[in-house]
Amino acid sequence: MVIRRVRVWSVAKIAGATYAALGLLIGLMFAAFSMVGAGIASAAREGEGGGLPAGLGALFGVGAIIIAPIFYGVCGLIFGAIGAALYNLFAGMVGGVEIEVA
Repeated sequence: MVIRRVRVWSVAKIAGATYAALGLLIGLMFAAFSMVGAGIASAAREGEGGGLPAGLGALFGVGAIIIAPIFYGVCGLIFGAIGAALYNLFAGMVGGVEIEVA
């Protein structure tokens, strides 16, 4: 069995969804680290008479959870489409990927 062509939009959708999920994980990690870091920095500066605004860490955390999946999803969609189009181009020249199924 040889895969000679792939549908560009199909590959792009899968890549976009996969990268959006990855972006969500990265956003969650960034949110956790920013919340901890903001808490530590705020506690350290309290003795100096000033601290970071209380919601600054939360703002970056929520922003990361929203922005990262969108950014990664759009990038995955674009690069998935480019990769699928390149696959179709090169598969036409040198043959497709051979797979063995049972």
